[in-house]
Amino acid sequence: MTDGPVGDGAGDPGRAGDPAGDPADGARPTRRAFLSLGSNLGDRRRLLVEAIGSLGPSVVAVSSVYETEPVGGPDQGRFLNVVVELATALPPRDLLAVCHRLESAAGRVRTERWGPRTLDVDIVWIDGVTVDEPDLQIPHPRMHERRFVLAPLADLAPELVPTEVYDRAHGTVDVVEPLPGWPGPT
Repeated sequence: MTDGPVGDGAGDPGRAGDPAGDPADGARPTRRAFLSLGSNLGDRRRLLVEAIGSLGPSVVAVSSVYETEPVGGPDQGRFLNVVVELATALPPRDLLAVCHRLESAAGRVRTERWGPRTLDVDIVWIDGVTVDEPDLQIPHPRMHERRFVLAPLADLAPELVPTEVYDRAHGTVDVVEPLPGWPGPT
């Protein structure tokens, strides 16, 4: 694995390149995808910036940054959360590998479900894609229950977040200053 961008769309998410792949190769169509990133350990802002930076030119937009209370799990500190919109040709399983690589690069150690973490990266949505496997579900099965996902997702794709769904979601969110250098919500 490299520390550079996340893959070239050719099935190896660790190779230098871009998750969107080379559109000239004709292998797969580029799709709109949304990743939810959160951190509540260490330098939360730096961890988010580094993770987003490693996604390379496939990043289309980054939501505002939200400070949020944890939902579920043990007593722990508040999270910083963002949603990132990508244009990617990676299949879902390869995009999941990218998520795991980002978490590993941030020093994430999985010791307790929903426990504190340096970085959590989840696939929230991929246009036109549904996956229901034991270790990968798209759309994310709990996205509509979590305000820490819905608030930043609504920044980028309000059509995916109906008001009544947002109003029923759990947790509190406070918008904080955006991450510098990233295209924000339009």
